Amino acid sequence: MTQQSVEPRTTAEDAGAGSRVPAGRSWLDRYFHISQRGSTVATEVRGGVTTFMAMAYILLLNPLILSGKDAAGDTLGQKSLITATAFAAAATTLLMGFVGKVPLALAAGLSVSGVLSSQVAPQMTWPQAMGMCVMYGVVIMLLVVTGLRELIMNAIPLALKHGITMGIGLFIALIGFYKAGFVHQGKATPLSLGPAGELAGWPVLLFAGTLLLIFMLQARKVPGAILIGIVSGTVVAAILNGAGVVKAGAWSNGAPELHGSAVSMPDFSLFGHVEFGGWGEVGAMTVGMIVFTLVLAGFFDAMATIIGVGTEAKLADDKGRMPGLSKALFIDGAGGAIGGVAGGSGQTVFIESATGVGEGARTGLASVVTGLFFAACLFFTPLTAIVPQEVASAALVVIGAMMLMNARHVDWADRATAIPVFLTVVLMPFTYTITTGVAAGVVSYVAIKAAQGKAREIGAFMWGLTAIFLVYFALNPIESWLGVH
Repeated sequence: MTQQSVEPRTTAEDAGAGSRVPAGRSWLDRYFHISQRGSTVATEVRGGVTTFMAMAYILLLNPLILSGKDAAGDTLGQKSLITATAFAAAATTLLMGFVGKVPLALAAGLSVSGVLSSQVAPQMTWPQAMGMCVMYGVVIMLLVVTGLRELIMNAIPLALKHGITMGIGLFIALIGFYKAGFVHQGKATPLSLGPAGELAGWPVLLFAGTLLLIFMLQARKVPGAILIGIVSGTVVAAILNGAGVVKAGAWSNGAPELHGSAVSMPDFSLFGHVEFGGWGEVGAMTVGMIVFTLVLAGFFDAMATIIGVGTEAKLADDKGRMPGLSKALFIDGAGGAIGGVAGGSGQTVFIESATGVGEGARTGLASVVTGLFFAACLFFTPLTAIVPQEVASAALVVIGAMMLMNARHVDWADRATAIPVFLTVVLMPFTYTITTGVAAGVVSYVAIKAAQGKAREIGAFMWGLTAIFLVYFALNPIESWLGVH
């Protein structure tokens, strides 16, 4: 996909000299090209606020996903996680606004956080996991500056890209159901409804009610449906808790009540806790696979999101060329490193940016407004922390459902496409690892294409990936054969 650094021609410019934007514009207008892109300061502010409202749920969901124990048995504090999430989102979104100058907002990628919690933390410490975030961010930045990004994007079949997105969505949905207590590890079955084949307690019923409410609001295309659902569920939870209907110990992460002031100083205790060593026990192969999985989780969705939102904002032409595309991709990669250093997981561009564009946002000023709102949230951590885990989990399931909508782009009548996508999608939640789903999809795609006599269509990059993933699947027998433990 070819990029151009020049600004696109606006309607005013196409209309001729008599329609050009008048001189004497403010420095704000000139810096962000507001008039040039057919917008106003008021419109940009409204778009920035709308985007923030649409993606504010990340302040609740990211700490929820990263709440598990690492290999050393340590956990990350909820208050410090909320601070890290808000800080990283504010820093990267402001960077996108001032440098990228496009209406794109960034925050912790749920797919990246899912990899960290399910694959990285069980094998490493949390500081080492954040070090992996920094590594994958640097890799993406190098791919952008060297131009290899386009080579990799073109090498992986489009159907597999959709399959990866769908698989991550199903994986995130499973995490949501499990965190809410809707799905449990069964006694006679691998999984069960509730702890014994039925839902137990008011909190899980509140999860189900919140989930239905969000879906109903989305069906009616209500802006900020996820945030409205979370706020509504939290209010009901507070009422049930205050009335004594639900005992304080029944809630997974504590009773939904405010202790002390709603305002407090941010907790930056996770900032800078990054380690790049101590990986000897997991092995170089595992480290390489984790970095590759993080790149997949954070890179491909970002490319599609940036182009999609840019097209919606009328900043991209019919060939996908957009002003500042390389800058936007570079900042997205930098978000991985920034999020790792902050202790809040890798940051990526959010599709919710399209809500601000829908309100008329066309410039980076909207991103600046969104970033400032995230920065303000640093001082309202106690208010954010009262949201029950059961309520926040409903949003995870909703996000998973939204990611699964990519199924409409897959040709299910073509076995060479359908089978690899199927394996990619189902093996991520079934094995609780994103890497396994990607590996199975790549290997099966290459094998089926070769069986059809279309080996030349595969490409060297996919052949190379297949070789790596075959070693990944056969690693234990290979180690036994070589006498390596």
